[in-house]
Amino acid sequence: MAVYKLELLRKAMIEKEISALVIPSGDPHFGEYIQAHYKCVEWLSGFNGSAGTIAVTLKDAALWTDSRFFVQAEAQLSGSGIELMKMKIPGTEGIDTWIKKRLKRGERVGVVKELLSLSDFSMLQQDLMPLELVEIDDIFQTVWKSRPVVESYTINVLDDVYAGESVSTKHARVVAEIGEEGDFLYIISSCDDIAWLFNIRGTDIEFNPVPLAYAALTRSSMTLFIKNGTLSDELNLHLKKEKVRVMDYDEFDTFISTYPAASIRIASKDKISLNKYNISLSGGASFSADTKRGGVIANLKAIKNETEISGFRKAMILDGVAWVKYLRFIEERIKESGNPPGEWEAAAKIALLRAESDLYMGESFAPIVAFGANAALPHYEPSEAVHSIIGIDNFLLTDTGAQYICGTTDTTRTIAIGEITEEQKRDYTLVLSGMINLAMARFPSGTRGAQLDILARGPVFSAAKMYMHGTGHGVGHYLCVHEGPQSIRMEENPVVLKPGMITSDEPAIYEEGRYGIRCENLILCKEWCKNKFATFYEFETLTLVPFDTKPIIRDLFGKERITWLNEYHRRVFRELSPYLKNDDREWLKLKTADID
Repeated sequence: MAVYKLELLRKAMIEKEISALVIPSGDPHFGEYIQAHYKCVEWLSGFNGSAGTIAVTLKDAALWTDSRFFVQAEAQLSGSGIELMKMKIPGTEGIDTWIKKRLKRGERVGVVKELLSLSDFSMLQQDLMPLELVEIDDIFQTVWKSRPVVESYTINVLDDVYAGESVSTKHARVVAEIGEEGDFLYIISSCDDIAWLFNIRGTDIEFNPVPLAYAALTRSSMTLFIKNGTLSDELNLHLKKEKVRVMDYDEFDTFISTYPAASIRIASKDKISLNKYNISLSGGASFSADTKRGGVIANLKAIKNETEISGFRKAMILDGVAWVKYLRFIEERIKESGNPPGEWEAAAKIALLRAESDLYMGESFAPIVAFGANAALPHYEPSEAVHSIIGIDNFLLTDTGAQYICGTTDTTRTIAIGEITEEQKRDYTLVLSGMINLAMARFPSGTRGAQLDILARGPVFSAAKMYMHGTGHGVGHYLCVHEGPQSIRMEENPVVLKPGMITSDEPAIYEEGRYGIRCENLILCKEWCKNKFATFYEFETLTLVPFDTKPIIRDLFGKERITWLNEYHRRVFRELSPYLKNDDREWLKLKTADID
């Protein structure tokens, strides 16, 4: 089927007089998750990972993705006529090199102008010279006959009791950060930035509680562009109270075209489509872009206020209770001879347990419940049709998260089932050691995530092993589970860690075809002390879920980390036990007992 789709696409490319086409995974708002309408990469190739870019010429095709999806992509691309290109692996050609080897000088490379950001277009244009990079209308409208329509649903108001700040005060802070003296129009296309600014949430995007929307700000006004039919009475009252003008989503282009191009500012070059950029340039004047990494709103949003932080702490208790019941369920089902659960059943179970809370709004990403060799795939997702039964003598890795109206969670636990090898015990000990090392870090203000990353990777490196993904990503408040601009990873990121930022802490080891280990908590950056040298920060661990202590090699783990783990487990029991009934409470007491 993929080969046939490639043929259709190539015919359309010939009609548009382009010799190559670059297809990114994304939509006009450039979020991590997208509606089915925009899943062009998946439709063409069968690859459904969240990160992948395809390049198609009239003879060849290839897909680039990162290490999280290598094994998955290899399987899903089989027989598709599309070659897998493993990013950041020595010898792998970049998209530009691959295309230039196949095209002649002066030939044209097409990009769908709604699906490529301004920053990506500028970079690709430079890299592809002397080839001509051209913008085209959505070519998939002609070749994808059964393409789903874009859906939109009612938008909800996030009360100030959860948001902790009014829309008007957020608007004032954004204007102050923009720092413009004259008139300006600040345009925003990132759905989570808009949801944060206007204290609204939606269900247009799976896992990310955001509406499809655009927004425009001036010094004294706010305009929100949303889909027809999504304005409820509650939302209408909320926006009127905050003096927000509401317009139709499809009026955004006309609206920005009426402003002088020289006055327009964009929230982020990474979050504005080439199409919207061109409309704003209708007057031919220069276009000034915000220079802050991720944009003004992304930087403000990353620093949680006290209300949001309190909400996270409440969400962790709710989630911890569900996790305790889930882990006990797994353990008891394994003990039942001949009745082990499957990965799919286990994933559904934890969602049901979370739904016992009235504050639960849904999952924050597709659940990863992976036994044995499946756990070596960082983003493995079981399905009802394709999953494994949870067996014995290996690891079960569970990485799931939830959206509560008070906060977002993302937790990974790896548990040993049956007898495991000494190598597996060592690897588990090293991964948990790295996670704790980062959690115990204390550091001066101005520290970047890349400077702390080695704390988590160091124990893994000591065994001559490594993991290719980042150690930590930012997390939104009842928003996107993967949020910037901060990160903790080997690659340099100029954003410094600041109090109020919530980041994941998730080192790992993957042995392809055998097993995978990952341990993950969410950590809050907060002030530790201030003296003549500097202001120093530390992390508060927010997640409240017990770790499996059986695989830990005590001598390798070390006394300092044993002390940390014992104190953590005492806190887990203290925080969660009031919300658990007898059997669950006794189970948790056993699992959080001190080790020596």
